Amino acid sequence: MGQQTAIVIGAGIVGLATARALSLKGYQVTIIERNQKAVGASIRNFGMLWPIGQPDGVLYNRAIRSKQIWKEIADSVGIWYDEVGSLHLAYHDDEWIVLQELFESFTSNGRPVQLMDPENILKKFKGINPDKLKGGLFSNSEMIIDPREAIAKVPDYLSEYLDVTFIWNTTITEINGNQLKAGSQHFHADIIFVCSGPDLETLYPELFADQPITKCKLQMMRFAPPETDWRIGTSICGGLSLIHYHSFKVAPSLQKLKNRYNADLGDYLDNGIHVMVSQNERGELTVGDTHEYANTFDPFDKAHLNILILDYLKTFAIKDNWVMVQSWHGILPKMTNSATELVLHPSPNVYIINGLGGNGMTLSFGLAEETIAHIH
Repeated sequence: MGQQTAIVIGAGIVGLATARALSLKGYQVTIIERNQKAVGASIRNFGMLWPIGQPDGVLYNRAIRSKQIWKEIADSVGIWYDEVGSLHLAYHDDEWIVLQELFESFTSNGRPVQLMDPENILKKFKGINPDKLKGGLFSNSEMIIDPREAIAKVPDYLSEYLDVTFIWNTTITEINGNQLKAGSQHFHADIIFVCSGPDLETLYPELFADQPITKCKLQMMRFAPPETDWRIGTSICGGLSLIHYHSFKVAPSLQKLKNRYNADLGDYLDNGIHVMVSQNERGELTVGDTHEYANTFDPFDKAHLNILILDYLKTFAIKDNWVMVQSWHGILPKMTNSATELVLHPSPNVYIINGLGGNGMTLSFGLAEETIAHIH
């Protein structure tokens, strides 16, 4: 019996991670991507690998495993990464209380976190607003990559080290058993994985409609730093990020903080805004983001949402002389039932991996390993 074949549809992070796991299990893998290169949500993000945002247990462990795989791939093909950790900043007493509660919970579970006072924060990091700073929670576990570079180079790794084949500019329009069609082209595989993000509804419109899944539009910006070699030294987050990540729900005072945000920052909560900054190899600062949910979006970005982001940014970061070089939006699938992913098996030879929300860069490699491990 010859080597079994697998086709993965989609060359975003979920598809790349799935191809890696399939190849390591012994399949001859081909990735088919509708575009000339990956241009979707996988390159339109902060580049944050973000274990701190994942709850203890399966998801945190999955994030740590995914980070390890990222480093292995990056070291093999020369992808830049920076293990700068993350710093959540407090400028109000209720934010500082939540950070102290998170510190107690995280340290009891062995996470590498520490509380920092304003003096040490300002001594160690650049660009932090000192006005009314109460303190911060620093975590060692986070890492930054440049998603534009990384997603472009992972295919090189898969081709060179795992013999994965790539077919670009080819849109799969039909799957029937082991057969796939792309216009007049026909393909065959023993197993098929659909990792097409928000394009899932193209191949499986009825299945997509039946799932507790929607789409999320994110608005983001990128800035040149104020001077060459200027670096923050970590990724920074304002207080609004505390109500965004599931791992922070362990803080007993979080609901009280959210109530205050509802009263004081209603526009931010209504538009799903929390504000974070990451910095890439070139020193560029990625800032965002918003969260708008729908199945169809206005194609035009909203200036007032970017203004809200920048206004909040000024509360915790010194933005003097930053020059905007890019603005954009990304669209990604998001579960509506609090599930962290959507893994379906609609027919004997077909699997679907989707719905990771904004956690694709952080979780995909680990999720793919776990999913493929259960396939016989």
